[in-house]
Formats: sequence, C-alpha cells, structure tokens
Amino acid sequence: VGDVEGGFAEAAAVVEETFEIQRVQHAQLETHGATAWVDDRGRLSVRTSSQVPFLTRDELARLLGRAPETVRVFAVRVGGGFGGKQELLVEDVVALAALATGRPCRLEFTREEQFVATTSRHPMTIRVKAGAEADGTLTAIELEVLSNTGAYGNHGRAVMFHACNESITLYRCANKKVDAQVAYTHTVPAGAFRGYGLSQSIFAVESVLDELARELGIEPHELRVRNVVEPGDALVSFSEEQEDVSFGSYGLDQCLCSVRRALESGNGVESPGAEWLVGEGMAAAMLDAGPPGGHMADARIELRSSGTFLLSVGTAEFGNGTATVHRQLAATALGTTVDQIELAASDTDRVGFDSGAFASAGVFVAGRATLQAATDLAASLCEFVAVRHGLSATQVQLVQGEARWDDGSLALADVFTQAAEGHAGAVLAMESTFRGSPRSVAFNVHGFRVAVHPGTGEIRILQSVQAADAGVVMNPAQCTAQVEGGVAQALGAAMYEALVIDDEGAVVNTEFRSYHVPMLGDIPRTEVLFADTHDDLGPLGAKPMSESPFNPVAPALANAIRDATGVRMTELPMRRDLVWAALQAARASRA
Repeated sequence: VGDVEGGFAEAAAVVEETFEIQRVQHAQLETHGATAWVDDRGRLSVRTSSQVPFLTRDELARLLGRAPETVRVFAVRVGGGFGGKQELLVEDVVALAALATGRPCRLEFTREEQFVATTSRHPMTIRVKAGAEADGTLTAIELEVLSNTGAYGNHGRAVMFHACNESITLYRCANKKVDAQVAYTHTVPAGAFRGYGLSQSIFAVESVLDELARELGIEPHELRVRNVVEPGDALVSFSEEQEDVSFGSYGLDQCLCSVRRALESGNGVESPGAEWLVGEGMAAAMLDAGPPGGHMADARIELRSSGTFLLSVGTAEFGNGTATVHRQLAATALGTTVDQIELAASDTDRVGFDSGAFASAGVFVAGRATLQAATDLAASLCEFVAVRHGLSATQVQLVQGEARWDDGSLALADVFTQAAEGHAGAVLAMESTFRGSPRSVAFNVHGFRVAVHPGTGEIRILQSVQAADAGVVMNPAQCTAQVEGGVAQALGAAMYEALVIDDEGAVVNTEFRSYHVPMLGDIPRTEVLFADTHDDLGPLGAKPMSESPFNPVAPALANAIRDATGVRMTELPMRRDLVWAALQAARASRA
C-alpha cells in the first residue's frame, strides 16, 4: 500500500529488527477426549471436549459417509480450549471404534500425548522495519513473516492473515508492505491458539515502534498517541480497507492514558534493591471482533408453561463465560432474572447451528443472536399484555420483573403464565440467526514496571496494569478474570514456555516437569482498567475480550526490560538465562 521505499527515504529515523517467536502448547486443564456410541436406531453419538460441536459433526459425517442428521455431537462444560479444541483429534477414532465394535468407546489423551499429538501456537520469524519523521509521524512499515505450520496446514493461512492484519492496521501510515509465507515442516502441527497469530506479530511490531521512539527521543507512549487509528480513519492493513470492520466504539485513547497514569503513579511500588535495574514499558493491541465472514450462530428462546424460559444456543462453554452472559442477555431483554433462564447449549440435536466458540464469537456473534431472539420474544409478550389491557404494544415495557404501563403493572410471572395459557399450550418462542458481520474493533494496552538483576538475569515484575476497551462490561467480575487469565497465560509464553523440538522433529519436553507453565507465585497481580465505551455493533454495547488481553503482554514486558537494561530482547521466551546472556553480550560489545 503506497510507496514503502519512498516512505523510508523520507524518514528521520528507521529501525529494523528480526524476532523469533517460539512454539507454545495450550496446556488446557482438560486434555482432548471423547466418548462415542451407537444407539438402537443406528445413530452415532459423540460426547467430546470441543469448541466446535457442529463443525465436528459435519466433518465426522463427511469422513464416515453418513448423513449429518445421523450423527449427534455434544459438549457439556469443556475444561479449557484456547483454540486447541477446534481440532478433530480423538472424535474420528472413537467414532470408528464404536461403529466397528458396536460398543461405547472412549479415548482420552494423556498429558504426554497432548504435547506430541495435538497442535501448538505457530512459531514465527518476523522482520519489522519502521520509519518516522522527526515528530514521530510514521512514514512506512514493512513486515516480513515466516510461519511454521508444522506437518499440516490446518490453520496456517488464516493465522498468517490475522497476524499481518490488526498488528499494522492499528497505526495510521500511508505506506505499508507485507511479505508473508507459511511453511510445512516435519514437526508437530501448529493450529489455532489464543491471539491467532497476532500475539506473534504484535510482539515484533510493538518492540520496533518502541525502539523507533527511542531513536527519535520521543516517549513511546506519545509515539503511539500520535499514530494510532481513530474514528474516521480507514482500517488499512496490507492490502485494502476492510469493508466489514468499523469503529463500533473507540476507547483506545482512554486505554493509553489509563496505563500511562497508572505507571506514573507507581501504586507505591519500590525497587527491590540498588543492584537491580528498573524500567517501564507498554504496548498496544487491536482485535477485530470475530472472524472475517462465514461465522454464524442461531439462538432460540421459548416461554414454557411454568412461566420460565428455555434458551437454546450452539456455542460451547469452555471457561469463556458465555453460559453466564447468554443468560444475562436474555434476562435483560425480558426484564427478568437469570434464574428464570434455563440454558441448552452445544448439542447438535437440541440447538441451532453455531460455527463454534472461537475468534471471540461466543458473545459478539452468538450473543447478538441471543439478544435478538429474546428482544423479539419480549416484544411479543408486550403485545400480548397490550391486547389484554386495551393498550398499544409501545406502551408496555418489561422491567424489573413486571410488565408496566402508565397506570398499571402486572408481575412478569403472571404475564408469562397467562401468555402460556393464552396460547393453548402451544410453545411461544422466537428464533434469531446472526452472521459475524459487520465487525467492530477492540483494544488493549498493557504496561509493566520491572526490575532486572544484571548478575542473574532475573526479572521481577513490580507493577502490571492492563486497560481494556471492552465496550459495556456486562459482568465486571467475569470480564476482569478474563483479562487476568489472558495476562497470566501470556506471561507464561513471554517468560517461560517453549516446546523444544529435536533434530528429528520430535517434541523433547513432553510433561509439565520440563515445560514451565507459570505457577501462582510466578504471576503478579494485574490491575485491570476498563474504558468507558458503548459499542454500536455488540450486544448491549459489549465487545469481545477473550483473545485480546493476551496480545500486548510480551512486547510490553520486552519494552520494560529494554528501558531497564538498554538491551532489546528479540526472542521468546525471555527466560532469565537468555536475559543474562543478552546482558553479558551487550557488556562485552561495549568493552
């Protein structure tokens, strides 16, 4: 886009650096597992730990040469996914075994099998070159990416697209260039992982922009403020403006300021001692709300004779909190409480189609289907009350457990019961289908204050703060925990975790003893701050917050280490031995 070489020629400063991002395992609490059986009618049933029951059903039907309606796939509560439960890894095996033996069959991976026979985050080598005028205005950004998709290409192209998109869409710049390749290798396959390519590219881009700010003598925070996209700007990545993505709301400015103020305040944090080097750093991240096209979700809500509701949605609950939020959305639209909403979910026999709980779609896509169905049912109930009381439907509102109008009210329990009776036992229900477009954008900014011991390379995180533009936060406790969890997982990838591959392509560290998932003592308290925004596209003004908290953590930490030590870490993870080695190399080069 534009004239990249010309943009670099105009720049007062140009920074170029290459980064290595490692392979990471999802390390979900529950490994991949499924049980299959054939019922008396010859139908195949599969209970599985999956984020995508409907896609799994359709793929099993294709593989087995069966009609989709002869296959049932369902999940109950899944013990973690982080993208890895989108893969068909055990379901086909148990289905074949059940069909061959006529008996129920189960396959559950051991933790070792989880390391060697499932997927990982895509390891990438990323070169970033960026130039800016003396006042910090960006003149050109160039991104060169090589991604290792392993033995199969299941998510290779899509992850690459994502990695090369929002990481540079975030910044206004007339001249942008991307050269990206995905390579097959004889290693464990890579797949979907929280962030879906963006955590890798954002680490590289945000590190280079931090270095560029230092070259120009501008505060890194200020460089971002001067260059980030704002409402009215075109959202341009490496090819053209994305027509289905827009600013449903905008809170990035609030996030940048909130993190800056928090770091300046210090929150009473003190250095551990005079021998430690102290510094601070920050990084920003942008996320398109949902996948580009193709995603869809059905929702159905019905009033039962008991006066309660049954909400049916396809999205799976795997720790993302959608089971709670869907009931909240429905209850809000119907003016009732969540205890009156029963949820049926992630069962291909009981609920409508859903593409799956990934790419932040559980609330932003499926949630909009739920809200629309519940809103339509609420309108129908208001019309029912209006007819009974000689009113127009617009005069009736469902709020705080009552149907209200100017000079009267009726308890919702009575409304629901009368409506059920008035329909002579017939089910009063509404359905809605929502497709994942148009999409909005969400933002996250992370800041660290760290202390680094030059003699050992040890990093102590003195302060951790993340500001999130989540739109209207429907469940503050749950959303705060989502951000905290994203930060914790991202710190594991930033400081400790790496799948080690030997010369033959095999995984070396196949258990947690040799694969360092951070323990509770490794994780600092993170202050979570929310921007005050209302999204025009999201349900009740909400935006997704499942993947995005992960993405700015590693570059913010690297920028803080750079501020403390003067050394730029270009490889993940930033283990203390590697930090120590980088400090020693820098010292030797100055000698």
